[in-house]
Amino acid sequence: QVQLVESGGGSVQAGGSLRLSCAVSGITGSSYSMGWFRQAPGKEREGVAAIDADGNTSYIEFVKGRFTISKDNAKHTLYLEMNSLKPEDTAMYYCAQLAVIVPAHQALGYLIYPTMTFWGQGTQVTVSS
Repeated sequence: QVQLVESGGGSVQAGGSLRLSCAVSGITGSSYSMGWFRQAPGKEREGVAAIDADGNTSYIEFVKGRFTISKDNAKHTLYLEMNSLKPEDTAMYYCAQLAVIVPAHQALGYLIYPTMTFWGQGTQVTVSS
């Protein structure tokens, strides 16, 4: 089993920045893509960013140029740097490991499927205008 623990969420004003971290432990595999998805109250899960084993990344259009996903394999940690935050970014953010080996652009789409991911408890991000 994979355990993922997110941290770094908080409340910021529009235009502010946050850096989310995700500590990964348990049975993990560096071949599997990882990513971040978010879910706001009453809304569907939305894949935000993904990174594959080769370090390739993929983002949804709304966060391109503002968010950066990265990982430190030695520390078993996944990151999401979020800049120029907007109120529309308000949501619970979850770190996820895919249960399949796919490139980043496919992983981004798979993040919305609970049966294809392991995920943590989430960290809340609130952006006020």
